[in-house]
Amino acid sequence: MKKLLITAMLFAPFAMCRAQEIVYDPVVNIEQITDQAANLAKYIQMIENQVSQIQKLTDQLHQLEQYNKAFGDPAQLLNITGVSALTADLASTPVGQTIAAVQQASDGVAALTYDANGLYHQIGATFTTPAGNPILRQTNDYKPIEAINKATANYTAVVTDVLKRRKTLKADIASTTTALQSATTASEVQKLSGVLVGLTGDLAATDKEIDQAVAVSIEQDIENRNDAQKQAIAVQELRRAEVVETFGNYRTNFQLMAQPPLFPTNSLP
Repeated sequence: MKKLLITAMLFAPFAMCRAQEIVYDPVVNIEQITDQAANLAKYIQMIENQVSQIQKLTDQLHQLEQYNKAFGDPAQLLNITGVSALTADLASTPVGQTIAAVQQASDGVAALTYDANGLYHQIGATFTTPAGNPILRQTNDYKPIEAINKATANYTAVVTDVLKRRKTLKADIASTTTALQSATTASEVQKLSGVLVGLTGDLAATDKEIDQAVAVSIEQDIENRNDAQKQAIAVQELRRAEVVETFGNYRTNFQLMAQPPLFPTNSLP
């Protein structure tokens, strides 16, 4: 193609000269031919550069296609196995209560009828004296007992909830692992691996909820023991004060005579 264009440019001036019948100048004609040949060479080089660039872009596009085929497009991976279950469990409201909530819910009345599903005997709201008089129990005295009952009920509720969630989470871990095993792209592997890490961490966090419920029961039991010791010390202090006060009153009301007793010396008739 380059030879054909150069040949045409060489004969073009001669055709123009014949048509216009101008004076022929060999030097000028040769300069024009040389300039046109140089311009044509530059144009051909430009075309070749553009063809090379197009080829490079085509190769890059092919490489991107191979990359997407091997690694996948992360934007297209929207429905990843296990994501919905993980987010739903993380967004759920915890069942466990704090010790403050347990204490505030303890009124003492329920402790009078609590039997732990038939394990204990109910004491009832009243009792009868030996003389047959009914006495109403002081419910406030049973609040610490009810707090322990509430704490154990909280523990039972947490364990039931955790066991149910653990079953679901373990099933999600199994399905995510199966999906990870059959993943075809690196992007899918990365996303499934992230979900698997999240599910495993969430499973461990549910066990901590049981530990927290146990801690509430232990803490309440410790507080009850501490209060019982405090009440016992208060009773001892009260009794000591009563003894001291009793002996003080006795000394005030019953004073010993400081003088020896006098006996009559006159003889009896």
